[in-house]
Amino acid sequence: MFDTLSDRLAATFKNLRGKGRLSEADIDATAREIRIALLEADVALPVVRAFIKQVKERALGAEVSQALNPAQQVIKIVNEELVGILGGETRRLRYAKNPPTVIMLAGLQGAGKTTLAGKLGRWLKAQGHAPLLVACDLQRPNAVNQLSVVAERAEVAVFAPEPGNGVGDPVQVAKDSVEFARGKQHDVVIVDTAGRLGIDQELMQQAADIRDAVSPDEVLFVVDAMIGQDAVNTAEAFRDGVGFDGVVLSKLDGDARGGAALSIAHVTGRQIMFASNGEKLDDFDAFHPDRMASRILGMGDMLSLIEKAEQTFSQAEAEKMAAKLAKGPKEFTLDDFLAQMEQVRKMGSISKLLGMLPGMAQMKDQINNLDEREVDRTAAIIKSMTPGERHDPHIINGSRRARIARGSGVDVSAVKSLIERFFEARKMMSRMAQGGGMPGMPGMPGTGGGGARQKKKQKQAKGKQRSGNPMKRKAEEQAAAARRAGGGQDDAGQEAAPFELPKEFRDMLPPQ
Repeated sequence: MFDTLSDRLAATFKNLRGKGRLSEADIDATAREIRIALLEADVALPVVRAFIKQVKERALGAEVSQALNPAQQVIKIVNEELVGILGGETRRLRYAKNPPTVIMLAGLQGAGKTTLAGKLGRWLKAQGHAPLLVACDLQRPNAVNQLSVVAERAEVAVFAPEPGNGVGDPVQVAKDSVEFARGKQHDVVIVDTAGRLGIDQELMQQAADIRDAVSPDEVLFVVDAMIGQDAVNTAEAFRDGVGFDGVVLSKLDGDARGGAALSIAHVTGRQIMFASNGEKLDDFDAFHPDRMASRILGMGDMLSLIEKAEQTFSQAEAEKMAAKLAKGPKEFTLDDFLAQMEQVRKMGSISKLLGMLPGMAQMKDQINNLDEREVDRTAAIIKSMTPGERHDPHIINGSRRARIARGSGVDVSAVKSLIERFFEARKMMSRMAQGGGMPGMPGMPGTGGGGARQKKKQKQAKGKQRSGNPMKRKAEEQAAAARRAGGGQDDAGQEAAPFELPKEFRDMLPPQ
């Protein structure tokens, strides 16, 4: 959703790099570019004005003028101000002291309230709660049936005593649901209310009546992130008519410009609490302003990636794999390779996961064109092998490759490519276990991606250029001999320290 804004901001910051000092004209030009980028992203004009004012005031101060790297300082300021307009700190749910906690969902028809009720219920269940979904949308055709289906898929309970389709009293259903939850030991009640195609008095009155009947601990306004400026107008109308405590953004994975997400918290004074970014029930999480700002600026979102990994990967399985690797890379088989791939697949879309890595904004087109079915094809190839072939791929010759290719419905070249990738993975693990670093990672010993700095060091290691002056050359040789006699210093006059692996890699090594 924020791709266009991210691209414009990246181009703006690129023009700043390499400048030792930033003049007032540079800052004015940068502010102008950022203003255009925000307006093109459909951010509300009052928000843009407030944002640019803050950025310019800070950029023209000592914070930037005295900085060693002014360009990075400007990016830091923009990042902090983005976090500010997105709501500042992460807002958590307020739970009732005496259960059940009542959460009421409000919003226009089509915003995705019913589906979001199921997503929120599943998310709360994963947090250790026992949620209950309540069908109070009794106007929209099949709304009650839809909530029941969503609840079943989310594996949470549902309270739907009325058939809906215009039959039943939503206020009474909401009242009864709280008593039902107490009796059935449900500690969270999620009330799905009716929506309208637009703001009207009947909608506001019904929402207000349900609010007064159940006294919710949280009223969450669900807004479609794709409707642009109208999202802000609708939010203001609900805030003044019914009142709400937090905002939930749905359809954040759409291709709209995303201005609503950047505007709504600042305009309404209510923070965004949750975001839905896909069609699956798992595509839902708490909204973190700092992480969203980091994504917009193309700096990735490693914290969310780590959290997803912790939720998906079993601690016992991780320990088992570490123990196996400690015995030697040959213990790592194609079965383990497949298991690791399937665990990654459980984390969600591969392209979304790659998008969370820092620096991946430059490879956006390749990531968007990534074929998610490649994992399925790889799994099919491995499952077409015999147990012996999976354990020792060296035995796979030409005829075996042809049989595996027929069994998995791929070309022979795909089988060969997979086996080569597997051996490369094993080789990498072997190098890590020997303390040689990871192949292809810049700046680490034993890697192929050290860049110009590493090549320079390698050149220096071969020997310094000797001076043509005999007296000077003799002085240099005596100084070098003195350094070597003193011990602990290399030819560059620096202390030579043994390379020490990071803790994460040391934990993978066998005990001494």
